[in-house]
Amino acid sequence: MKNILFSCLVVLVTINSGCKTGKSLDSKQIIIFHAGSLSVPFRELAREYEKKNPGMKVLLEPAGSLVCARKITELKMPCDIIASADYFVIDELLIPQYATWGIRFATNELVIAFQQKSKYAADIDSTNWIDILLRGDVTYARSDPDSDPCGYRSVLLFMLSERYYGRVGLAESLLAKDSEFIRPKEVDLVALVEANAVDYMFQYKSVAIQHNLKYIELPDGINLGSLAKESLYNSVSYYVTGSSPGSKMKIKGEYINYSLALLSDCINRRGAIDFVAFLLGSEGMNILKKNGQDPIVPCMTDDPDKLPEELVKYILE
Repeated sequence: MKNILFSCLVVLVTINSGCKTGKSLDSKQIIIFHAGSLSVPFRELAREYEKKNPGMKVLLEPAGSLVCARKITELKMPCDIIASADYFVIDELLIPQYATWGIRFATNELVIAFQQKSKYAADIDSTNWIDILLRGDVTYARSDPDSDPCGYRSVLLFMLSERYYGRVGLAESLLAKDSEFIRPKEVDLVALVEANAVDYMFQYKSVAIQHNLKYIELPDGINLGSLAKESLYNSVSYYVTGSSPGSKMKIKGEYINYSLALLSDCINRRGAIDFVAFLLGSEGMNILKKNGQDPIVPCMTDDPDKLPEELVKYILE
């Protein structure tokens, strides 16, 4: 029994050591942790990149952005690139210990997505969505605020809506209803709608477009998609699970922008930089745009002096 335990320990130490040094992993692989809402465009990006770089394999692992960060900070899983649905995740949880810079590369907005078979699909619009969603025979889904930016953004949308429409108690009513349909990340909600398990979901516009779902656009004052409304968004906030057990961190309402970073100890640094350059170039940005994701061109960063030389040309300082 002691021999078996010792053997297991040796294996675990060897694996862990290999992850940190990179010696046990294939340098022809690029490991990317990314937000679930980036799944469709990143699959296409990976496919096109691999065509241009024979022998290189891009390994994609989608999850809620907060979960992606915790895989790095808590589980110490090997990763070359992280792409988050919110720059805050990278700036707050990864910089400076796990990464030295972040690049904001795309935007989005929140919508209410559904299908033709959803109850009142022919009636719902941007003026009556609250009353329809609060009906007893209607169900809706949202993602987990502690795991996924779309989840806490949905909560912030509820708060903004209460003020925008002047309906006291609206946020509490929306939070209390249909809580059994909360899922870890936004793309998990798609299956619920497609299976007709729920009628509606709070979702990113890009995901609705990618899955050919119907959706209603919401006013700029609540959809978190307008840079011009940044000060209004800043007026609401919400607390989510922090970087350590039992801790909380404050999320302030902000204009949606996606961010990416290379990990400081990434294993395939050269390949990772090259993939990011492909993503930020015209072909990569066109793939994002085709999939309903508005690119930020030029991209933005708070740390231009820390960027690899190959990426500086894509940045607005």
